Amino acid sequence: MDPIRNPYAPGAGQRPPELAGRDEQLAAFDVVLERVAKGRPERSLVLTGLRGVGKTVLLNALRGAAVRKGWGTGKLEARPGQGLRRPLSSALHQAVRELGRSDEDSVDHVLGVVKSFAHRDAGAQARLKDQWNPGIDVPAVRGRADSGDIEIDLVELFTDLGGLAADAGKGIGIFIDEMQDLGADDVSALCAACHELSQSGLPVIVVGAGLPHLPAVLSASKSYSERLFRYQRIDRLARDAADRALEAPAADEDAAYEPQALAAMYDATGGYPYFIQAYGKAVWDLAPRSPVTAADVAVAAPEAESELAVGFFGSRYERATPGERDYLMAMADVAVAQAEAGADVEGEAVLSADVAAALGKKPQSLSPARDSLLKKGLVYSGERGRIAFTVPHFGRYLRERG
Repeated sequence: MDPIRNPYAPGAGQRPPELAGRDEQLAAFDVVLERVAKGRPERSLVLTGLRGVGKTVLLNALRGAAVRKGWGTGKLEARPGQGLRRPLSSALHQAVRELGRSDEDSVDHVLGVVKSFAHRDAGAQARLKDQWNPGIDVPAVRGRADSGDIEIDLVELFTDLGGLAADAGKGIGIFIDEMQDLGADDVSALCAACHELSQSGLPVIVVGAGLPHLPAVLSASKSYSERLFRYQRIDRLARDAADRALEAPAADEDAAYEPQALAAMYDATGGYPYFIQAYGKAVWDLAPRSPVTAADVAVAAPEAESELAVGFFGSRYERATPGERDYLMAMADVAVAQAEAGADVEGEAVLSADVAAALGKKPQSLSPARDSLLKKGLVYSGERGRIAFTVPHFGRYLRERG
């Protein structure tokens, strides 16, 4: 079929042509937006899931819904070792600009507070040339959100933002991707600020996305975070949604799939959205005509797997040291042993002690490799003593790679 008309879009955070299987989350968020804008109590939202399930795509879709409601929005991506002040200041600058300028003085005051919050990152005595400039023209407001204590400053900043949004009859949404990579102090401050917002009823919400252990990260910071956020686990698509993700874009290009082809695609992708797009693209490019058959899927599968091996799996594998790769391979071997014992271990955790036993080493000696893999985002630990891959089908990739 014509590759120029190929509708599928495998890319990091790239919205697929058909956002299938997420209608429930989108509808629920519309209710949240309306309630918050009317001053009704509502919790901030946290999306969790493995790599490739579409968390970033859904986060962007939720932000788009907020924009359509007239909200001010800003987005940032947390990174290990990076403080929260600078990226959050940029995101909030954009959010305030999106709100509009109905009251010039109030807007300038809040932008000045954002600027003071950003400048505090360099230290109270920093020279002007050493201060990061968030692109805000108004002068910084001294004595507000600039104490140096991130928790105090963030509460003050969110309070002023919420007041501005309430006066405008709108809301502000702060969207944070890779939220598990925030530093411990920043997580604690963010939880405290959200707690203050929930008590005051100000129209500001935080929507975060991260790996499955994000709830544990938040809970370790503030015990009340379990009641502070509404958690939504984003998982692989059910069969009907996966079929729709393939069929709807094809129908727009006057193409179709045979039922056996759809079944073969689900078996190959496991319902993971990123894999659906990767296989969909490969099958479209190699299929001679419509409708797509199971034989077409079989022919295209090696092409899709090769692409995933390089761009999705391989790029992550290459970040690991030889010792860390041994640890990853041992995890895959332990998962196979569990599967042979009758357990369904796709995406499930294995015991760290079992991994150490597979390598013939003491668990303590493997702590450096394990901790490094955690920091690199290749594995996660949702509970003490257990470890799991952040990427679906990663164990299969390691075993096939040898």
